[in-house]
Amino acid sequence: MPSPFALYLFDLDGTLVQTAPEICDAVNDTLAQFSHPRVEQAQVERWIGHGTAELLAQAWLASMRQTDLAQVQQSAGFVAAMLEFNLHYKRRCGTHSQLYPHVREVLQVLRGAGAKLALVTNKESVFTHRVLDMHALAPFFDVIVCGDSLSTKKPDPQGIAHCLQRLGVQPERSLFVGDSSIDVATARAADVKVWALPYGYNMGQPICECAPDRVIDDLRALLGPIGQAG
Repeated sequence: MPSPFALYLFDLDGTLVQTAPEICDAVNDTLAQFSHPRVEQAQVERWIGHGTAELLAQAWLASMRQTDLAQVQQSAGFVAAMLEFNLHYKRRCGTHSQLYPHVREVLQVLRGAGAKLALVTNKESVFTHRVLDMHALAPFFDVIVCGDSLSTKKPDPQGIAHCLQRLGVQPERSLFVGDSSIDVATARAADVKVWALPYGYNMGQPICECAPDRVIDDLRALLGPIGQAG
């Protein structure tokens, strides 16, 4: 049966892959290197969404019990810490993360039904491709847009617009699937439907409060009768 949508766009962290454990490992590797107290995974989950630089800045802020995020980001110590974090995260990618239930089977079915698939994430390219490779997901996607691929990142709609243009698909034939208010805002700005998963990283807030078109329990909803467009 043909897919009701011509294009499915996905977020990565908290949508397809549970990455918080290994991100937390890399954050704490970095903090320990600079003799700062560790942070908890629950905190890291609330900071995921805007890219690794802001995430580490939030962790640095919490660990140091400071309040000025901009001051932290501009400090020499943080710049050095970011370089070390990049090394730690490259080493940690794929070591403590896992696919959410039914991810691979759903992507396979959607491709088999003739749909195009795209990934739009705020994670930087080097980490995105490493996570995708470690979990053998890259071949599923026709277009991959990372946080440093374009001049802007989510919630700016440029990433979605880029995918639509590259693949020749109209917004009304497209569906964005994510887990956060950032994803919902991005899809709204791009004028595409958005479905959201409740198990990901939404900065500690219930995803239903972001008013996506639908909240789905897992990705199998994309394959059932409720996956019809309209």
